[in-house]
Amino acid sequence: MTEDETPPENPENALASRFPTAYTILFGLIILVAALTWIIPAGQYERVMNEEVGREVAVPGTYQTVESNPQGVVEVMLAPTAGFYDPDSYAANAIDVALFVLFLGGFLGVMNATGAIDTGIRSAMRHLQGHEIWMIPILMTLFALGGTTYGMAEETLAFYSILIPVMLVAGYDVVTGVAIILIGAGIGVLGSTINPFATVIAANAADIPFTDGIVLRFVLLIGGLIICSAYVMRYAMRVKADPSRSVVAKQWDAHRKLFLQGHEEEFKDATLNGTQMIALVIFALTFAVMIWGVSSQGWWMARMGSLFFGAAILIGLIARLGEKKLTGSFVDGARDLLGVALVVGLARGIVVIMEQGMIADTILHSAENSLGGLPELAFINLMFWIEVGMSFFVPSSSGLAVLSMPILAPLADFANVGRDLVVTAYQSANGLVNLINPTFAVVVGGLAISRVSYDRWIAFIWPLLLILTLFISLVISIGAFL
Repeated sequence: MTEDETPPENPENALASRFPTAYTILFGLIILVAALTWIIPAGQYERVMNEEVGREVAVPGTYQTVESNPQGVVEVMLAPTAGFYDPDSYAANAIDVALFVLFLGGFLGVMNATGAIDTGIRSAMRHLQGHEIWMIPILMTLFALGGTTYGMAEETLAFYSILIPVMLVAGYDVVTGVAIILIGAGIGVLGSTINPFATVIAANAADIPFTDGIVLRFVLLIGGLIICSAYVMRYAMRVKADPSRSVVAKQWDAHRKLFLQGHEEEFKDATLNGTQMIALVIFALTFAVMIWGVSSQGWWMARMGSLFFGAAILIGLIARLGEKKLTGSFVDGARDLLGVALVVGLARGIVVIMEQGMIADTILHSAENSLGGLPELAFINLMFWIEVGMSFFVPSSSGLAVLSMPILAPLADFANVGRDLVVTAYQSANGLVNLINPTFAVVVGGLAISRVSYDRWIAFIWPLLLILTLFISLVISIGAFL
């Protein structure tokens, strides 16, 4: 290399942003919540076991202040570990989710070693030449179906490294791929119909059948999906016409180098061999079995992780990768998602600090007092915004349902509003917030895989959030008068 030549820019360095990383944001939130435990009075509701929900739920009218337990430096430093498991009792917190992410990464590593995904993407692109824009509503609908039926969330992390190269070759940007996955599944959760981790648990906690209010939720699902698909399609077409209009225009070249790895031309000429076709069939069947297990067999992270582990071994054997390449590919794939696994623990650490500081019930009690005696329209809209605020601290749909529904749903009786509408307001608020929630591991994890900084994601999505907020408010307001 001569003195006049400059070394090629490392894509990772080009993607560096001045905006803090997900790790810094989450640790900062841990510190903030810990500070709040010194300000907000501690309090608790009495709790009883609800067999239908399968958890202890709060008893309305039993709130009382308790001795405060402010969280200090030691608790803050323990929070990332406590996010994975309780360091005193060794009870699991988010360790199962983190391990699932690692097994998922290993599975993808083995799939990538077969070349089946890359070749399949190239083949699909060749057949869709000129009609790539229609991939957006089709794929978003598929992700929305996963969200509305079983609360698809962590499972979406498998699709970023697969879908992003497709979007780049089609002439779009990385954010388009992120939007298809994150917004697609997110709008499904926002408009949950039979999702057992949101609608069913919340309805049980509210003591109503989960089918009550399902028509209104279909309106939210279908209307929201149309709005979101149109928004992403419009953005993608603008970017294809003029790449400078991308919210990540400065990282355009770096993204292409990183995700296409200099093989863009290969996407135009590729044919799957028999082994790769079998690998892709197993890949699809693995996700089909996972959906079946979660939706009807009560599977959770451990069983899903073992499914991906077994599928990785099966694919490796069929592709005749050999012992060293099989294990090496699995470890490399897990390593690629190690940062996401760490994000999971940090995000859960925020909830741990709030629970140990005993301020969650105090916040809930304030919400209970705010809703008393309001007319229908004011009641349901304030309910929505209360759930929006609580979702930032409790991103888990099932966790928020168990925390808030036993207390807030009965208040609907005094406002002459159906409890099913309270469930709809809760799930739409939680689904909306979790499109951007920095305490939600799926958001920060997906952005980390895609090398999109949080500020760039906000720059892309904020107009859509405003549109969806107005749409949700309109729907639940109409529901209050039906």
